[in-house]
Amino acid sequence: MEARPAASSHTDAPPKFVTGSLLRHILVMSGAGGVGLGAIFLSDLANIVFLSWLDDQAVLAAVGYASSILFFTTSIGIGFAIAATSLVSRALGAGRRVRACRLSVNAHLATFAASALAAIAIYLAIPWLLSLLGATGHTHHLAARYLQILMPSLPALTVAMTSAAVLRSAGDARRAMNVTLFGAIVNTILDPIFIFAMDLGIEGAAWATVCSRIVFMAVGLYGVIRIHRLMAHPKLNAFKVDVPAFAAIAVPAILTNIATPASQAYVTAAIATHGDDAVAGWAIIGRVLPVAFGAIYALSSSIGPIIGQNYGARADARMREAFRLALVVNVGLTLVAWIVLALTSGSLVRLFGATGDAAHLIFLFNVWLAPLFAFMGALFVANAVFNTLDFPHYATVLNWGRATIGTIPLVHLGSWLAGAEGVLAAHMAGGILFGCLAVWLCLRLFDRLARERA
Repeated sequence: MEARPAASSHTDAPPKFVTGSLLRHILVMSGAGGVGLGAIFLSDLANIVFLSWLDDQAVLAAVGYASSILFFTTSIGIGFAIAATSLVSRALGAGRRVRACRLSVNAHLATFAASALAAIAIYLAIPWLLSLLGATGHTHHLAARYLQILMPSLPALTVAMTSAAVLRSAGDARRAMNVTLFGAIVNTILDPIFIFAMDLGIEGAAWATVCSRIVFMAVGLYGVIRIHRLMAHPKLNAFKVDVPAFAAIAVPAILTNIATPASQAYVTAAIATHGDDAVAGWAIIGRVLPVAFGAIYALSSSIGPIIGQNYGARADARMREAFRLALVVNVGLTLVAWIVLALTSGSLVRLFGATGDAAHLIFLFNVWLAPLFAFMGALFVANAVFNTLDFPHYATVLNWGRATIGTIPLVHLGSWLAGAEGVLAAHMAGGILFGCLAVWLCLRLFDRLARERA
């Protein structure tokens, strides 16, 4: 009986981000998002730690190969979450709550349909995709089984991501955080039970992740439907009308986000030529990196609702100031993460039992390459702005430029000059140009919108 008044207060609340301190909004949203993302990334990291205790480098290498494909599937959910954030936050900022509810339900339906089709297609192509990445023998078999268990749960994950996006659009940082936080806790608890107690090995890690994705979806839908009442009854005609609007943002956003796993897949294939030890090191870095920079990922997902609400409220000056503050916060978070990584390098190597090339790659990234993530963070923040302001093609071009021009020739050169370490260094250095270019284009876009509205 007490839930209804709370829901009503959320329903009657004015747009949250059009007034008050922008820095506070950014820090609160990023902080809450960072906790949620940090929890899931720590869960992934714990997953790798548990699997490393099996004392089989092929298992870690299999997760490395599988991760490249999983990044691609996650990009689908990110694309639809970006579309939901853009449209729902702008509707709420303009005071059009009924439209926001309609957009919310249609975003969830479109996300489910698209991710279900993608899950079927990728499931059927798993053996071919792994071979394309360079997986062979026992490693190929382990990676294939891992993906075959995970892939049917993709719709649950993507729907949860859309729910979290709607909650962020409404300014509810805490419940958006809970979507990932609760699922990550479940995953971390189930991992050792399935991997060791039930002796399922890598398959146990996959089943634990499936359970966590179901929890993600349940928590997200509860917040959207029961707490904020941001879900209208689905109607076919409204769905047909709204799908093109979602597609106009989601498709370029998906293409944008596919660029990152595409470049990482190329890096994985390049590192694979230097042996399973190098791939294992790359897999460990792939889990450490989002834990260390989780707050920056959260920053890029949090700035969208803030920009969107102020765009809907026609507050151009606040949009530009929010972007500037986000870049400052990005640099500060990168410096903190770099210091922590540099100080804990030895501990991480011992934790994972990394040796040879795996240990060398971890030290190289933590001590020398981590600061370069600030340029990637700037690109992520600018992408969020482009997507929210109906210029998603800017983000698409920049990210694919980063994944091709900023990756392929540099990685090829780095591999030739310095082996696996050269590949990693070249991959990080490629983000410098495109991070700077993204910031410049974003500032020009703000000027253009201000002139048009004037």
